[in-house]
Amino acid sequence: MATRHLLRLIVVQSLFEWFFNERKENLKDIFERNLKNFASDVQDPEFGYRLVEGIENKLPEIESRIMKYAHSQWPVEEIPLINLSILRLGIYELLFSDPKEVPPKVAINEAVELASILSNEEAVKFINGVLASVYKEKYGPESNPL
Repeated sequence: MATRHLLRLIVVQSLFEWFFNERKENLKDIFERNLKNFASDVQDPEFGYRLVEGIENKLPEIESRIMKYAHSQWPVEEIPLINLSILRLGIYELLFSDPKEVPPKVAINEAVELASILSNEEAVKFINGVLASVYKEKYGPESNPL
C-alpha cells in the first residue's frame, strides 16, 4: 500500500475515533497512537500530520460544506461516522491542500477508494457526489473533477 494512501487511511481511522469519543482526546495523539500501532514503519509520516492538523484547524469550514452538500442526499445526523470521516478528509484535501501536491482528482479518488474499503457502494456514490459538488464550488460549475 502506498505511503500516502496508508496515511490517509490512518487519518480517517483517527477522525472516526476522535468523533466517536466526542473529541475528548487530542486528535494528534490519536493519530500518533494509530500510526504507531498500524504503520510504525512509515518513513515520512509528515503528510499525515499535516492532514490531521489541517482538518482540525479547518473543521468549521469542512462541516459547513458537509451541511451544504450532503443534506440533500442524506440527513447529516444519519450519515455513518465512517462516511463523515472520509468526507472530512476529502473536503479538506479539495479545499485546503496545495493542488500541486494533491491534485483534486487524486483527493476525490482517494476518498472514494477509502469509502469502497471502509463502507459500501451507496457510500461510494454519496461521497463521490458530495466531493464533486465541493469541487465545482471551488473550480466552477462547468468544471469536471474527472
